[in-house]
Amino acid sequence: MPASTVLILASIGVLSLSFQWLAWRLRVPAILFLLAGGILVGPVLGFLNPDDVFDDLLFPLVSLAVAIILFEGSLTLRFDDIRGHSKMARNLIPVGSIVTGIIGTLAARWVLDISWAVALLFGAISIVTGPTVIAPLLRSVRPSAKLANILRWEGIIIDPVGALLAVLVFEGIISWGQGNVFGHALYIFGKTLVIGCVVGALAGYLNGLVLRKHLMPQYLHNAATLTFMLGVYALSNELAHESGLLTVTVMGIWMANMKQVPVDSIIEFKESLSVLLISALFIILAARVEFAAIADLGWGLAVVLAVLMLVARPLSVFLSAIGTDLNLREKLFLSWIAPRGIVAAAVSALFAFQLQALGYDSATALVPMVFVLIIATVTLQSLTARPVARLLNVTEPAEYGFLILGANPVARMIGQALKKHDVPVALADTNWENVRQTRMDNLKVYFGNPISEHASNHLDLTGIGNLLIISPYKHMNSLATYHFLDWFGDTSVYSLSEGDEDQKARHQTAEKIQMTRGLFNGVSYAKLASLASQGYAIKTTQLSEEFSYSNFLAKYQGQALVLFVFDSKGRIKPVRSMENLKPENDWILISLVPPQDRKERKNKDSNGAARPSAQSQMPKN
Repeated sequence: MPASTVLILASIGVLSLSFQWLAWRLRVPAILFLLAGGILVGPVLGFLNPDDVFDDLLFPLVSLAVAIILFEGSLTLRFDDIRGHSKMARNLIPVGSIVTGIIGTLAARWVLDISWAVALLFGAISIVTGPTVIAPLLRSVRPSAKLANILRWEGIIIDPVGALLAVLVFEGIISWGQGNVFGHALYIFGKTLVIGCVVGALAGYLNGLVLRKHLMPQYLHNAATLTFMLGVYALSNELAHESGLLTVTVMGIWMANMKQVPVDSIIEFKESLSVLLISALFIILAARVEFAAIADLGWGLAVVLAVLMLVARPLSVFLSAIGTDLNLREKLFLSWIAPRGIVAAAVSALFAFQLQALGYDSATALVPMVFVLIIATVTLQSLTARPVARLLNVTEPAEYGFLILGANPVARMIGQALKKHDVPVALADTNWENVRQTRMDNLKVYFGNPISEHASNHLDLTGIGNLLIISPYKHMNSLATYHFLDWFGDTSVYSLSEGDEDQKARHQTAEKIQMTRGLFNGVSYAKLASLASQGYAIKTTQLSEEFSYSNFLAKYQGQALVLFVFDSKGRIKPVRSMENLKPENDWILISLVPPQDRKERKNKDSNGAARPSAQSQMPKN
């Protein structure tokens, strides 16, 4: 008995969520499971046939979903980001795009004997990596900060740039297909470019103006922007055939580079949307892949993949690295990492629809080519990136550093103390004044919600494996605790007391959060802030046989608060309870001490201001 349409649609949603959860648990890109799952329920089991379920609505639904993906990706393309990063990251965009595009096109054309139009489109699509596939891989491999930044920013920038290039190539193919002579084809292409750029820029400016001047209530920003973008997409297609993708890409880039336009919240809105819409899209697209189409490509497809991975990528990296300080090992690692992602899968399916309608018989090969490229690169590189990084010795040491939730004066004081001891530290806050002051203090800081998708792509956690919650925002504290318990582990999240331990059960927070609390001898944020306002300062104390822990307690008459300890092996650990603290004589204490200590003469201070030596290989405790 065939399944009902309602059951099939509901199953797509359930499968989307299940595959997202599985990818989260295994720390791999979700697209891998979405595509594999779609192939499983489609051609393997025969449960889902998208053409039968959606019929004539399939193409409009796919085109609208692709428009959303391209718009969201273009919102991340800020020109300041391109200028503000390493020469290698900047070089990889133009050089890598040109080299990969040319080699991919020639390989597809000569090896697989497909039309030049489809080969050009495949070459353009194959340059796109993207943060959704790079970020999970970097978290798993933990390459050096230099390499992680290069790969992360390449993925962020190449995502919209590659999409724009693919759209331009597609528009050129469409224009040529509609024009009987070169002049007419050139006219159609020019018309598409002009309408796409003009309408996109105008729409981006108007939408950015509405957001910047608060002409619409906050709760409508995301929904209104999405609806307006889809309307502009449809209007542009009416003005010039298939110009809508270019229009929404230009619209997103324009908004991303306007001053004081809050696009970050719109990007975060995509998190929920991706689970419901984009995840379902990839299951649907993968379900349409036919094994016969892959088999028809034969071993030639494997040759094309090998050329892209073993020739195009290394050549792009080595050419881009000219004039940089990268060594051979770093270049080799970058040469191996280039997994393809969401944009490649989405636009290939949409463009295949269009090219088939124009009569390009080889267009049926585009989707299996791109999907196999995605699955091969994501699978191979996810499985081999860590051993390759270790073999080349380009990994970071143990993640013993701290992410501090909060950039308030107390958090900054603690961050500065950790930084003085060569402990990696990063702060995160949604308060701009706190962030501004943190930057003035020369501390690394993230402005925004640290549990957002934007943070997962932009927040640099190289060398960081612990969370300290030094924040007065109870709701944010709880959300961050849940998020980073899964990220860092149950023993690496520390938070202050929030005063609800003695309340009735219905008013208490979850037990999982309560287990992280009690940091710094159970003090609250209010207490820490009060001590700081009274002039308490952070001081380093080197214990010895002449000045033991008992001498330390006696000196400050019980008023000092021990925050961190370095043990005899140089490992750092936050202190939960001073009652249970039994440091040895060669340990180092980082403490919050009362202000009167600063009045003592320095030459009478038996513990001095000794610091531990730089612990570049300090393991996480």
